[in-house]
Amino acid sequence: MKKFLVLFLSVILVLSFAASCKKKAKQLPPPPPPQAQEQPKVEKVEEPVIKEPELTEEEIFMKKTLEEINREKPLARIHFDFDKYDIRPDAVPILEANARWLKKFATVKILIEGHCDERGTEEYNLALGEKRAKSTMDYLVSLGISPDRIRIISYGKSQPLDPGHNEEAWAKNRRAEFLIIEK
Repeated sequence: MKKFLVLFLSVILVLSFAASCKKKAKQLPPPPPPQAQEQPKVEKVEEPVIKEPELTEEEIFMKKTLEEINREKPLARIHFDFDKYDIRPDAVPILEANARWLKKFATVKILIEGHCDERGTEEYNLALGEKRAKSTMDYLVSLGISPDRIRIISYGKSQPLDPGHNEEAWAKNRRAEFLIIEK
């Protein structure tokens, strides 16, 4: 029985050795995570930007106060020669541009201010300033601006643009200015 026991143990030992030498099954790498089914591409919808409607030039103009408009000086001043009230050639394109602007904004009413330099009496300069304002008005009327839209005033020498006492200052002061009084 010893022989049988030794034989039995030997067989078990051989079988266990054979079992341990048996090829192990290959371990497969873990399967990749399941891919989510491809979603249909959805474009990112941006929230609509609410734009204020763009205003026309006239709407922008109408929103402004008279003070704001006059500060912007849409109508350019013109200048005169000494002791004259005739429209100078260099003033013609300025008045034409002013007339185009006035035609664009057909409801606007303006005041034309006539100014003089400090030489001469107050009475003389008031009369000359009025003639300058009137000749400016007449020229705008000749360009198609209704006289009902224009008022004139003379300040004579009372409102100098340049307080100097020389020809350069006096040339600046001989002028017609435009003020918007109604829109």
